[in-house]
Amino acid sequence: MSGAGTFSGQRVVVIGGSSGMGLATARAAAAAGAAVTIASSSQARIDAALAELPDTCDGAAVDIRDEAAVADLFARVGGLDHLVYTAGDAVRPQPLADLPLDEARKLLDVRFWGTVAAVKHAAPRIRPGGSIVLTSGTVAVRPVPGAALAAGSAAAMEGLTRGLAAELAPLRVNAVRAGAVRTPLWDPVPEPQRTALFASLADRTLTGAIGEADEIAAAHLYLMGNRFVTGTVLTVDGGALLTGAR
Repeated sequence: MSGAGTFSGQRVVVIGGSSGMGLATARAAAAAGAAVTIASSSQARIDAALAELPDTCDGAAVDIRDEAAVADLFARVGGLDHLVYTAGDAVRPQPLADLPLDEARKLLDVRFWGTVAAVKHAAPRIRPGGSIVLTSGTVAVRPVPGAALAAGSAAAMEGLTRGLAAELAPLRVNAVRAGAVRTPLWDPVPEPQRTALFASLADRTLTGAIGEADEIAAAHLYLMGNRFVTGTVLTVDGGALLTGAR
């Protein structure tokens, strides 16, 4: 984790910053000296998040699917140093044959097209030495039945990361490929099943545990702070990709 003052005087915008990995990243960036703007679709979640963040943080409710709203957000923010994008809807496993294409397209609106909109409008405002950090997942390289769309979306994010790193250079663009992480996205799963699921997922890692949001935040801050890293997809998964299909 970067130390206090590492990002002093810098502005960090976290899309998806009202909960989970995004909120943990906002908290860590603020602790390291940054002024942080969080954005998500819910004003209630923004208000709840700001209540536990320092006074150096502010927030806005934004429909990331609305490009005009995204453009307005960054016009209001003005100059910034780092954009972190963690927003994403929960994706329920579903066989492709049972998935209407109109619904499938909507499932990419936040995770993929929302990212594109945020980068498009943030990049011209990012100061020299700044960065963009996107979010992928291990499903991109180890999909399971019923998760073809999620795998395709995550893999697209990784390709987008490399393409943007080349296109926007010297602005740095990286991504975190997260494994199973304990976040509110799991809350719809009833507690007994969730506990059993977490235990099963932990057993598939080399560390014997699933990830915590603070551990993803540490990866975000590393990619924000290391000026010699770009076009990189950093895997943070407890070694799950090394365990095979056990």
